[in-house]
Amino acid sequence: MKKLLPLLLFLVSINTFSQILQERDRAELVDQILKDRFAHIVPNLMDRTGIDMWILISREYNEDPVLKTMLPSTWFGARRRTILVFSFDASRNKLEKLAISRYNVGDEFKSAWDPEKEPDQWDALMKVITDHAPNKIALDYSDDFGIADGIVKTDHDAFMANLPAQFKDKVVSAEELAVGWIETRTPMELQLYEELMSITHGIIKEAFSTKVIIPNRTTTQDVVWFMRQKVTDLGLDTWFQPSIDIQRSTADEAAHPISDDIIRPGDLLHCDFGITYLKLNTDCQEHAYVLKAGEKEVPEYLDMAFAKGNQVQDIFTGNFENGKTGNEILKLLLDEAKTQGLRPSIYTHPLGYYGHSAGATFGMWDQQDGVEGAGDYPMYPNTVYSIELNTTVNLPEWGKDIRIMLEEDAIWRTNGLKYINGRQKEIIAIGG
Repeated sequence: MKKLLPLLLFLVSINTFSQILQERDRAELVDQILKDRFAHIVPNLMDRTGIDMWILISREYNEDPVLKTMLPSTWFGARRRTILVFSFDASRNKLEKLAISRYNVGDEFKSAWDPEKEPDQWDALMKVITDHAPNKIALDYSDDFGIADGIVKTDHDAFMANLPAQFKDKVVSAEELAVGWIETRTPMELQLYEELMSITHGIIKEAFSTKVIIPNRTTTQDVVWFMRQKVTDLGLDTWFQPSIDIQRSTADEAAHPISDDIIRPGDLLHCDFGITYLKLNTDCQEHAYVLKAGEKEVPEYLDMAFAKGNQVQDIFTGNFENGKTGNEILKLLLDEAKTQGLRPSIYTHPLGYYGHSAGATFGMWDQQDGVEGAGDYPMYPNTVYSIELNTTVNLPEWGKDIRIMLEEDAIWRTNGLKYINGRQKEIIAIGG
């Protein structure tokens, strides 16, 4: 880590696309982060949950979403049937990591199976279980979190059929372990997120500029594909197809229907965009306005509407608290915002190894009364969220309602929330 940490510190201190790591350096950094996560996150989670054995089982091309995040940088998936075992001795705070596999799984999981001596992989796993005599054996199944529901029926049935009778009543869901692993970020990852969001904001800023948008000619799909190509050219990935949409005054829409997809002066643009880099994901929504002839800045009435979006963000995150569930915080926000005359909708989600990740969930666009299951999960520190929401604002100047749709990524720590690389506080002006 001594070799890579100065590089990481340097990268997050600047804002330039040219400093994206080469593949070899990415792999080294990913493996160092993974080593750190195994050393600190897994023992804490197993101690917190009281689970002393966690078993993850996957077959090639049908990977458990959690197991996939635990593979070393040079493994792109499971090999044949890959079985990982964590055994935790709380009395000694000792974690043992084994692979019931023909091979070591990277440097972290040592193979505990010699097929030449024991041809049956299930028998080799059962020997490890018998030797360790765990009190709780956790498998990745869950009603509420798809990411934590990774064991397939075939492997579950085979596991239970081979498990000695004395351990059958010790099998429990690994949901709390799996979600905790997926949602918790280490200090290195939190620091790295600064670079990811700098890149994300940089691409949005470039897309929402006259370098890309020529009013009355450029289409929304032109901008979408510029963003996709930019990400590819940088050697990164997008985890979802970006989108650009238009809101337009009633009078302007009568002259130029939005359905023609052409961006015109006076349009309020909105993007939804995220990248994947070093196994982490971003998710961001921002607004831009295309100046009309003679305009030098965004109209004041649009700035005032945008400020209501920031107001909803502040009320929402002001109710964040460790131990509170997503549903509790959602209700507090909606009640408070409505008393202030706002018309919000909240659909905020955890973020990390997956874009729509596992952890405390705060509403969905079609579930503003709360989300059963995922919304009942509490907040924990050192987690990252896409603060995703909108508020409806009436614009007499446009003769209609508009929606201010915002999404900014933020780190939640014990001492509060921090927007990664800041948040949008004013509409981007295009032209002038």
